[in-house]
Amino acid sequence: MGRLIMALVVLALIGVAGLAAYATLADLSPATGEIKVPVTLDAD
Repeated sequence: MGRLIMALVVLALIGVAGLAAYATLADLSPATGEIKVPVTLDAD
């Protein structure tokens, strides 16, 4: 039982480290650009 818990703890730590590495190294910046959309206002 102790080996199973230790294996789960190790897998969880590897998962957290992998997620942190992906968030740090991956390009997560949003695409930027200007968007122009015409708007019609009904100001009667």
